Amino acid sequence: MTLSVEPDQPSMDAPSRSDEFVRGISEVVGGPMGTHATGGRRRGRFWTATRIVLALVCLTLALHWVQKSPCQDGAWGNGYKQYREMCYTDVLALYYAEGLSDGQVPYADHAVEYPVLTGAFMGLIGLPVHALGVKHPGLNQGEWFYNANVVVLGGLAVASVVVLISLRRKRPWDAALFAASPALLVTATVNWDLLAVGFAMFGVYAWSKRHPVLAGVLLGLGTAAKLWPGFLFIPLLLLGLRGRRFRDAFVASVTGLITWIVVNAPVYLLYRKSWDQFFHLNSVRAIDWGTLWYLGVHFPFVGTLPGFGRLQNDIPAVNFLQYGLFAVCCVLIGLLILTAPRRPRLGQVAFLVVAAFLVFSKVWSQQYVLWLLPMAVLARPRWGAFLAWQAAEVVYFCAFYGELLGASGKGIFPETVFDLAALLRLIMVCVFAGYVVRDILHPERDVVRDTYADDPEGGVLDGAPDAPWIERWRVPVKPDPAKPEAAKPVTAEPATT
Repeated sequence: MTLSVEPDQPSMDAPSRSDEFVRGISEVVGGPMGTHATGGRRRGRFWTATRIVLALVCLTLALHWVQKSPCQDGAWGNGYKQYREMCYTDVLALYYAEGLSDGQVPYADHAVEYPVLTGAFMGLIGLPVHALGVKHPGLNQGEWFYNANVVVLGGLAVASVVVLISLRRKRPWDAALFAASPALLVTATVNWDLLAVGFAMFGVYAWSKRHPVLAGVLLGLGTAAKLWPGFLFIPLLLLGLRGRRFRDAFVASVTGLITWIVVNAPVYLLYRKSWDQFFHLNSVRAIDWGTLWYLGVHFPFVGTLPGFGRLQNDIPAVNFLQYGLFAVCCVLIGLLILTAPRRPRLGQVAFLVVAAFLVFSKVWSQQYVLWLLPMAVLARPRWGAFLAWQAAEVVYFCAFYGELLGASGKGIFPETVFDLAALLRLIMVCVFAGYVVRDILHPERDVVRDTYADDPEGGVLDGAPDAPWIERWRVPVKPDPAKPEAAKPVTAEPATT
């Protein structure tokens, strides 16, 4: 399997014609692209859509590095520079906190608080930096470690954009949503989440190329880095059930589980206590800032309602509720898949599953937005709602650092400001999810299916017919006269070549 990005095609989508928001903005510079204009490669034309999008992600990552640069030397002092300049990053802080600065091997010498593959990633970069620092005592090890991570994680972000372009060769501008994302600009290297994002995107690409075993391996590796890529097996199984491709989805899921076990087994067998650390911390971790549960305890008037106040000190109850509500959401998503007039696309369901987990999780760190970014691009590549959600994420990002200053005794605004920012982020994620659900129930609204016959990332699901028993569940919808084929379900086996 090789990634390939073809030259721009004449038939590729033009956002200035297909996206209402972009069409409105384009009026400032002369209006949408004309109907006789070509988007194809012309002799001497260098700046194709693909190259522009790749340049955008490089620019975004460069600006991110500049935004974090005040904190790179680690000389944060007692002035809380890392909060005032909003440049804090776990990558630098944990180089010291996780013992890498002392040459400690993750899990063997120190119980790392992250899943095994993330801990290994930290060690593969951190231990050589430490060895170099021993040879050169004047070297700022933390700064070198951070910048080495910037290079690798930035490479994974660029690779993820390449995957998005490869998945949407007729819609290369969709990838610009990720490439120019304000949330990517401010959170790219706050933690190691781009490692899991990269594996998740590689796994989706392998699935799109009809390699379920390879997809399972890559998603299993992603799960060994951060648990959320494992949630992508849920949409694969549910969609496979409707599309009569459950066997392929099951093979991918079992392969992913085996991969996760193989990666974790050495650490589990040799350093069981260290391996348990991640799961132990998650089970006892208190309600984190900005979550639904935090708002339930802190938001004005809400925290006084019966039951909410007690949740702050009843972490086992919160654990049960967050996983229980996530399970309920997965059941509802399953019903949506079975009853939708047309089988939903993989990207749509993947976004809903990951969003449901975050909405009800007791931990929703600022960089977790990176989990949703590529799924949002695949689910609903429309600029208006996407940018509104991104604006809410940036507002929360800024409010979060104000809250950190407040907790440090340098308060700059009341607690309510942070609560409102967290509530805005929560609402905008739910609004975006609502638009995705609407597109599923009204597939004629799905802009991706305006360009593609079915599901470009669906792999064996692309063009697959519904199982016969789906007809009893499926809700018929009157098609839009302007797009009569969009809501029509696939009822026969696709032609083979």
